[in-house]
Amino acid sequence: MHTSPPDHLDIIIDQFTRQSIPFTQIPGHFSAIDTLLRMSDITANDTVLDVACGPGIVACELARVARAVTGVDITPGMLQQARQRQLAQGLSNLQWQEANALQLPFAAHSFSLVVTRYSFHHLHDVQQALREMMRVCTPGGRVVVADVVMPDEQTAAYDELETLRDPSHTHALSISESLALFASSGLTDCHFATYEVEIELEAQLAASFPADEDVPRIRDMVTDDIGINRLGIHARRDAQGQVHYTVPIRVYVGRKAHATDAV
Repeated sequence: MHTSPPDHLDIIIDQFTRQSIPFTQIPGHFSAIDTLLRMSDITANDTVLDVACGPGIVACELARVARAVTGVDITPGMLQQARQRQLAQGLSNLQWQEANALQLPFAAHSFSLVVTRYSFHHLHDVQQALREMMRVCTPGGRVVVADVVMPDEQTAAYDELETLRDPSHTHALSISESLALFASSGLTDCHFATYEVEIELEAQLAASFPADEDVPRIRDMVTDDIGINRLGIHARRDAQGQVHYTVPIRVYVGRKAHATDAV
């Protein structure tokens, strides 16, 4: 069974315990949920699993349409925020469970729609994560992955920045890596859409927990990249002098083949 190294799991839990409230205060985390729902073809008959659900932003939106939604996350603090969000929104068709994305505690073929958003760049083994999502998906069901995907030539620089800002970051897939991952997955009818999340640098830093000594370096890396774009995030200043940047996201969707479809 594949797992993340224990030390890295501790880093994820530490980072996202501290980020559990600030995470929900970043406007970009609410961006393009309509794209995710549209791409997933969600219906009122769906049973949904949201993997690495965080504070339940996506799961609660899915629950407005689906018959039932289960959200899983490895960080108890995030699940606490998710339960509070569910209560505040008056949603009754949700349940939450602490779980590792690489070892989902569900039987095969349990969900008609399996979704994850912004989790793959924290995982050491995205192939295993995708295999687990496919395992618990029903034949004919859909698997949806939304995450940062960088141009090949800018991935290393972006990883350097993000690992400083958030030590739980492992690797953002490049365009070629993401295409290869889904081409080899066994999913059928694979397609994707793209969007960008706009971020204001100081707000992002306020919601992050890098080492104190790394904060000036992070600022310098982003501001020095204005007009250069080595990082792939199109850093720029607005009219008030604030530094903004955009992170490119891809939403991949594929359908789990029926046994009779297997070649």
